[in-house]
Amino acid sequence: MLDVAVSYNRYKFLGDEFLTWLWFVMEKQPEALRETDPELKSLDVGNRIVLENHRNHTKESITIKGDQAGLEEGTLALWKGALVTELNLVYKSGSHEWRFSVKGENLHLSGLKTPQTGPVENKEDMEGAVLEKVFLYEKALALIYNLYNLFIRLRLAPKWKNEVVPQIKNWILSQQSN
Repeated sequence: MLDVAVSYNRYKFLGDEFLTWLWFVMEKQPEALRETDPELKSLDVGNRIVLENHRNHTKESITIKGDQAGLEEGTLALWKGALVTELNLVYKSGSHEWRFSVKGENLHLSGLKTPQTGPVENKEDMEGAVLEKVFLYEKALALIYNLYNLFIRLRLAPKWKNEVVPQIKNWILSQQSN
């Protein structure tokens, strides 16, 4: 059995591959995301994306932030071999919207902003408000869990190397020609 630290270091690249794949799927195959949430309206890159490129024992980090920031530098970094290490997402499901960031290293969610809950007018409403808030947090966590599950099933399938990786490479190349 592998030591936890050894396993963590050996497989932490999967989170970065996951976020890179997720960006590709959001851009080119958004209908595939509906498998994870039937009520999904949209899943978009939010106001921050971090990419890292590890070459020749050095680490190059690119951060793009801003509400209307162009992602051309990000696709250029992908073209140079970088992977997404952190991604801010805007998740719309039903009539609700969540905003949060995901780190590839450990799939940690941060800055989670859930949809508004109903007002608490008296003590009896408190329990319902807490349960509603827990439900909203769980929905964001379930999305990431389901997306990662979809990614891992795809990553382990033979079509990953033969179909998905070439599609991602073509997407990156097409972004450079625009």
